[in-house]
Amino acid sequence: MALAVLYSRALTGMEAPLVTVEVHLSNGLPSFNLVGLPEIEVKESKDRVRSALLNAQFEFPARRITVNLAPADLPKESGRFDLPIALGILAASGQIPLNDLAQYEFAGELALTGALRPIRGALAMTCKASQDGRAFVLPTENAAEAALVEEAIIYPASSLLEVCAHLTGRQLLARWQEVPEASQRSYPDFSEVKGQTHAKRALEIAAAGGHSILMAGPPGTGKTMLAARLPGILPGMTEIQALESAAIQSLNGGFKIEHWKQRAFRSPHHSASGPALVGGGGNPRPGEISLAHHGVLFLDELPEFARPVLEALREPLESGRITISRAARQADFPARFQLVAAMNPCPCGYLGHPGGKCRCTPDQVARYRGKISGPLLDRIDLQIEVPALSESDLTRQGAGEPSAAIQARVEAAYGRQLARQGKANALLTTQEIDQFCRPDAAGEGLLKQAIARLNLSARAYHRVLKVARTIADLADSEGVSSGHIAEAIQYRRFAQG
Repeated sequence: MALAVLYSRALTGMEAPLVTVEVHLSNGLPSFNLVGLPEIEVKESKDRVRSALLNAQFEFPARRITVNLAPADLPKESGRFDLPIALGILAASGQIPLNDLAQYEFAGELALTGALRPIRGALAMTCKASQDGRAFVLPTENAAEAALVEEAIIYPASSLLEVCAHLTGRQLLARWQEVPEASQRSYPDFSEVKGQTHAKRALEIAAAGGHSILMAGPPGTGKTMLAARLPGILPGMTEIQALESAAIQSLNGGFKIEHWKQRAFRSPHHSASGPALVGGGGNPRPGEISLAHHGVLFLDELPEFARPVLEALREPLESGRITISRAARQADFPARFQLVAAMNPCPCGYLGHPGGKCRCTPDQVARYRGKISGPLLDRIDLQIEVPALSESDLTRQGAGEPSAAIQARVEAAYGRQLARQGKANALLTTQEIDQFCRPDAAGEGLLKQAIARLNLSARAYHRVLKVARTIADLADSEGVSSGHIAEAIQYRRFAQG
């Protein structure tokens, strides 16, 4: 028979739609045609497939070869279609049997020698293949990643010859049985940070409730050092959270099995463009905010980012998702990240320094801080100053409190939130805030004064209540008292100053 039908997967955002690979051999002048909206990487597979077949000692048919990648209106990109195309040519020319092809899905990029190279997006493709009841044949380097999908049937192969030997029954591929385990977390430790008790407390609150935080202070006060240690005190990831994070990393080919169940920490340079941060491209890919899903997005030198880039953060900060629309398609990516930002208090960086180094005028300081819009600043729950260290703090010997001790308190507070409302405090809706964050009479009076004196917006008011609820959870308090409200209010004072 001169027609073979195989199955593979494309990638569209987080989805992996089924692609039917149809290979037909007919009489006529020898040619090799690819149809079905292939992009350049797929078109180049013709040369890779021809060389791989010849170097693997197979016969390349001297006939008219037509390969159709259906559906025709779905763009196909990357080299993952090399393996199914090569197998389709072998099946259509009678060099391997057709009988069992419908039981499998295939994906893999071919080297000219016939070896299989790893692909990106293996996790999303395996998940869909498992749901459709088919086994998945893919490169060995992707097997551990694909095995994160429970009950998936995975057959790893290192070359085209191994796949053909399996399909002909000469030497069957071994089903991948290893179950990945979470490796020991190796985050930087808070014990290395000297002083900055106020900032450590704010980061503990941020970790416990999933709140965003902005740190402002002179250069060298430890803002970057503090931010890098936040992932080490965040609550442990659930299976679902870890799988979502791994799937996003897999789309860009950046997932490593040793990072399973570890919080992502993304720190893009301030020269990053809008598409680099939120995602984009002709075939949309996730940006930094999605790659930080269930992890930390650290933006150092916040005012140095382009204004449109920062404004693009406003919607995903609220919704936890980003939709990238293009003329021909759109893609949805999750973006439930924890924002940690750092900035200097003024252009020279030394406003408020005890050495009196700052020479910036009030107008320069206002213009510098004005680079961050009010609506974006309003969406950041905790806004603190990180002052210069005193001589006594800097020269003090001995380690500070370790991350493990802080993380234990964070886990306990987060557990109370899950038991009470099933989510982190930062994700509470307006109705849930009224139900779970209602302060006592003294706290309510304090809030009214803060609204009048600090001109708090409705959003800032709700965020103060959510932070106060987290402070109460850290103190194992059932209600929200005036003390919790007072501490939450002081974390909003930088924006008003």
